Amino acid sequence: MSVGRDLPLAGLVVVDMSQFLSGPYCTLRLMDLGARVIKIERPDGGDLSRGLYLSDGESGDSTIFHAINRSKESLAIDLKSERDMRALKTLIAKADVLVQNFRPGVIERLGLDYQAVQAVNPRLVYCSISGYGAEGPWVKRPGQDLLAQARSGVMWLNGDEGQGPVPFGLAIGDMLAGADAAQGILAALVRRGMTGKGSLVETSLFEALIDFQVEVLTVHMNSGHKLPKRSSVQGAHAYLSAPYGVYQATDGFIAIAMTPIPKLAELLDMPELAPYRDDPTTWLTARDEIKALIAGRIAAGTVDRWLAILEPADIWCARVLNWNELLASEAFQVLDMLQTVKREDGVSITTTRSPVRINGARAKFDRAAPRVGEHNDAIWKEFGLD
Repeated sequence: MSVGRDLPLAGLVVVDMSQFLSGPYCTLRLMDLGARVIKIERPDGGDLSRGLYLSDGESGDSTIFHAINRSKESLAIDLKSERDMRALKTLIAKADVLVQNFRPGVIERLGLDYQAVQAVNPRLVYCSISGYGAEGPWVKRPGQDLLAQARSGVMWLNGDEGQGPVPFGLAIGDMLAGADAAQGILAALVRRGMTGKGSLVETSLFEALIDFQVEVLTVHMNSGHKLPKRSSVQGAHAYLSAPYGVYQATDGFIAIAMTPIPKLAELLDMPELAPYRDDPTTWLTARDEIKALIAGRIAAGTVDRWLAILEPADIWCARVLNWNELLASEAFQVLDMLQTVKREDGVSITTTRSPVRINGARAKFDRAAPRVGEHNDAIWKEFGLD
């Protein structure tokens, strides 16, 4: 249940036919804005992500499943059963939003593609999330996050020159596609409010990752398509000059962003940077040499020492935190972004809350992800699915 005020999407019904991460993350965002999400699952095991990563030891489902599917309802539907399919179509005819991320061709075989569904529910906002879009040579390739990262070029930017491609340590394609899909759905709902008509919203992991690189791809395409050279020392951004990067101190790491070399040389007492002080072009052309010198200096002191020097001088810098340090920080705690979701059978999971505040309040939901088919009886009765 939401604590406090009514949320913007209260009263809307979302039928979530997706699984894994991208679609469920999209519907999680809608749920945090007040929508009711009814998750369609296979009777024999449900969403495949129930078995991803580590089990939480209580529900038998993975903790990632609970994180992405908290406070949703589960309706177990056998897609090979005529009775169940009639019930599902009846539910969709009464819904406001449908989200699906089946492999291309599957939803058409089920008779639940946009054209078919629009005929019975013209007000429905229909969202389809795929791996690589609706056409092209990769359409039927597995829409998996690591593979989408590889094909998008995004992992090629990570790491130091000569290191080889470095994938992100989390499923950014899934999460970004889910966020993009939620954005499209919200826009379509606004349009429906004005016209009464539904819309087809489409995105993919590949498209989301391309958009994620808008800054650097735009530079690349407008500079002769010349590939940038990553820094071989403290690599952080292929197009930014020294000192931009992460440096190791005696007790941790410090990130230093855009900073004029003369100012940094003075603050760090580094006369060896004198050859680079007066010509800003060298901050990029001699980036590796400059960063190597800075790295040697930073390595001689603690993070606190350097922060005490740099922060009062308005240098953009920060201690690099691990998760335990993040969770213990006052800056994190004051945001109140954690919640414990529970279920009647004793399941209790600590997870995050919505990143969005509405009218000064952050939505809070206290129920863990559902058991497979947990809400079948109630939903069949409420929506008259018999």
